[in-house]
Amino acid sequence: MKEIKEFNELLPQVNATNFSNIALEVYRFQYKNNLLYQSYAKLLGKVPDRVKSLSDIPFLPIRFFKTHQVITGNWKPQSEFESSSTTGVGVSRHAIHDSEFYLQNSRSIFESFYGPVTNFHFLALLPSYLERKGSSLIAMIDHFIKMDSTNNSGFYLKNHGELIEKIKSLEQSPKKIILWGVSFALLDLAEKNNLDLSNCIVLETGGMKGRRKEMVRRELHELLKNRFNIASVDSEYGMTELFSQAYARNGGYFKCPPWMKASVRDINDPFEIVAEGKTGAINIIDLANVHSCAFIETEDIGVVFDHSGFEVLGRMDNSDVRGCNLLVN
Repeated sequence: MKEIKEFNELLPQVNATNFSNIALEVYRFQYKNNLLYQSYAKLLGKVPDRVKSLSDIPFLPIRFFKTHQVITGNWKPQSEFESSSTTGVGVSRHAIHDSEFYLQNSRSIFESFYGPVTNFHFLALLPSYLERKGSSLIAMIDHFIKMDSTNNSGFYLKNHGELIEKIKSLEQSPKKIILWGVSFALLDLAEKNNLDLSNCIVLETGGMKGRRKEMVRRELHELLKNRFNIASVDSEYGMTELFSQAYARNGGYFKCPPWMKASVRDINDPFEIVAEGKTGAINIIDLANVHSCAFIETEDIGVVFDHSGFEVLGRMDNSDVRGCNLLVN
């Protein structure tokens, strides 16, 4: 039986050919060593003898991270990631087995999409994340910022003037600039300032966080492109409950690292996976989550397009999906 460290070291070897076999091995490991996941799987009849393929693996509703400690094995957390609470129904908490592994994993994923972290200045406009403790996104961006030896990367709260001056001062830098912002903050910046950010990569994440009315992603991107004089907007998809991130380059679909996979389930029947190209609720397999749960039933609505990636269309209006309350006390 592999241990957590062994699974983590296996991640770089995951590919389309061996993904299913490794995912099944992670399922068996978590079924044996994660009592919460085991109890949930048993209630669904998804015991190891009956789980023979990827489609048989049960996904744990993400809301369990708000009501239970989701841990595989017996270990004391180094730290804890905590979500924001924009719905008034509590926060998710993700116990962290190895903080350094999270940072290394996040950097590896970013560099697979963009190249070396050291090639960039990171200007982070993330007020809703900076205003609370325990954000996994802040931990990741802080790690990236510290990799900039010029000390020209940093966080910005509402100090738009300083941010704009910093962007102007870096126009001649040999490094590329990434303006990484939560959606509502980028909108605020765009509406209050008519900027030319054609020398920047604008990367949005996190939605409106209850600060503004939610917008369709295409509408948001069109507004930002027009106000910032840029050809496209990039996006990052991540969450407190996952150790890995997906990225959408140049306004395209989200794509995952080899050890992460998205599928879509029927909104009315969470145990039925719908065909590619059909709208439903998103399930995520993140094999970097071997310490907690690698099989997550999210509350996001989207579409998977085979090898092209996936699209996120919004959030479920009523997030109490069937099966979610089976173990909630």
